[in-house]
Amino acid sequence: MYSANDVNKSANQGKTTTNVHDQNVRNTQHGNAPVLSATSIVGTGVRNTQGESLGDIKDLMIDTTNGTISYAVVSFGGFLGIGDKLFAVPLEAFRVDTEHEKFILDVSREQLENAPGFDKDNWPTTAQQDFIQRVYTHYGYQDQYNRRYV
Repeated sequence: MYSANDVNKSANQGKTTTNVHDQNVRNTQHGNAPVLSATSIVGTGVRNTQGESLGDIKDLMIDTTNGTISYAVVSFGGFLGIGDKLFAVPLEAFRVDTEHEKFILDVSREQLENAPGFDKDNWPTTAQQDFIQRVYTHYGYQDQYNRRYV
């Protein structure tokens, strides 16, 4: 699913991982930014740093005004897809574990349960600025594109 060229070794984890944002910045400076297809990301499992399953990536929400990914949609909870809650997570908050083809999110299960989210029948209708700001703030990031919607 992922290329070895898309990763670096994380001394802290001892696993093959890369922080999506840091790796993109570093590689862009050298002209070789890694690119993953949306279809290779959707369905990928998400684990926290303790190895607990946090669900999987269901979708990527794209801001068509500036061509950026606003957030990834992570499905968590429920059983066999019933009762799952969907959570918005900034792509920058993930590290990619290419060895195990998983995304790593440095949050506890409780932190994810308290994150901005929605159910599968009630997705945000627009890329509302306040929702996106709450998502980024919850994970300790700032929306670097300062999205403005009318």
